[in-house]
Amino acid sequence: MKKKIEQVAKWLNIKTNLKGFDITGASINTRTLKPGDLFIPFRGENVNGHKYVRSAIELGAAASLWQRDEPGAPEDLPLLYVDDCEAALQEMARAYRDELSALVIGITGSNGKTSTKDLVASVLKPYFKVQKTPGNFNNELGLPLTILSLDEDTKVAVLEMGMSGKGQIEFLSELARPDYAIITNIGEAHLQDLGSREAIAEAKFEITAGLQQHGKLFYDGDEPLLQPFMEDFPQGVSFGFDDNNELTVTDIKATENGSSFMVSGIIDAAFTIPVLGEHQVKNTLAAILIALEAGLSEEQIRKSLKDAALTDMRMQMVQAQNGAMFINDAYNAAPSSMNAALNFIRETTMKEKKWVVLGDMLELGDDEQTYHEALSKYISGSLTGVCLYGPRMKWLYDKLQPDYSGKLLWSENDYGPIIDLLKKYTNKDSVILVKGSRGMALENIIEPFTKPE
Repeated sequence: MKKKIEQVAKWLNIKTNLKGFDITGASINTRTLKPGDLFIPFRGENVNGHKYVRSAIELGAAASLWQRDEPGAPEDLPLLYVDDCEAALQEMARAYRDELSALVIGITGSNGKTSTKDLVASVLKPYFKVQKTPGNFNNELGLPLTILSLDEDTKVAVLEMGMSGKGQIEFLSELARPDYAIITNIGEAHLQDLGSREAIAEAKFEITAGLQQHGKLFYDGDEPLLQPFMEDFPQGVSFGFDDNNELTVTDIKATENGSSFMVSGIIDAAFTIPVLGEHQVKNTLAAILIALEAGLSEEQIRKSLKDAALTDMRMQMVQAQNGAMFINDAYNAAPSSMNAALNFIRETTMKEKKWVVLGDMLELGDDEQTYHEALSKYISGSLTGVCLYGPRMKWLYDKLQPDYSGKLLWSENDYGPIIDLLKKYTNKDSVILVKGSRGMALENIIEPFTKPE
């Protein structure tokens, strides 16, 4: 974004005497603020951003918003007065979106949003100027900040949309107005807030609220809970493992370099990605469909997917100093994604000895014990060892203990015993899957293995 201060004031329908200088972005944090940004001071439970307005200007902010009911406005600073800073941020993003000619792709789902975002961006980036949501800037504050960060000559914007409750995806979709939308899957994340998977499916389908008339929705066709919404929605295109999808995948093979697979339906072709896991292959189907809509050829798609890059901690291969291979999938976890990862490690032939390190799955509501215990169905004697971390994983430990014959360890809040066990028993013949919810920070278990001794 590069707009005169007068234009920003016009977006907000306010009068100002400020003139002549450029606004080149927006920021809500002085630690990440860039010169030329418009500072947005929010009032939270513990912090009032208005206290940092002067610091923001000193750090190079071109101007700042100021909420009218906030006392003590400094008269010597360039300020735009608004009724509500959050609403003003969203209105600026809405107005800027109107001016953009970029193709906008919106992505939601219980799991796989970030991986799919990365795959879509990777497949398009060699051929278009692409920008995507940074990190997890996918909520009612992060999405407008992402939109305002887009360059005016951006050709494709890949926007992730997250939620914690009903109505939030609808709001984000109507703000971004995507040309194409993707629903990766319906899992169990947010059960605590929404109560059922049916309610989660309804909330995810809200991404169609702002979908352009000419647009399409690419969705997980293996998910029965989405089917009722598709009966009266002609813009849907399904992908998945089932043969009745419009794009389906078969012959998935895992190697130390990633995954190879065949697709059929809308296109019949073979592809490879430098990422492990059937669930990541499924996410790739959405990226292939977007690439076809963008006019890329089969060979162009194949070439760019081969070099696709995912954000760290998504089935990320990490070589240990002792020769073992870690599969770092520690960014997040829910029952569906945990089951997919366990299926991968159980079936892979990458290494002879297979281990898993599993951390608590959070935000599962009243049925959390049932979900943790149910993971036992995906743990077989083919696994050399199972290490469990966190108080909720005690349920799985108790379920496994009577029958599991491999190494079995549970630690409630100390990484040390797990690290010690892995150091003692893993080597160049070992592959170790590490997966848990973000709050468990299981990457701390991998770190000691990547430092030279």
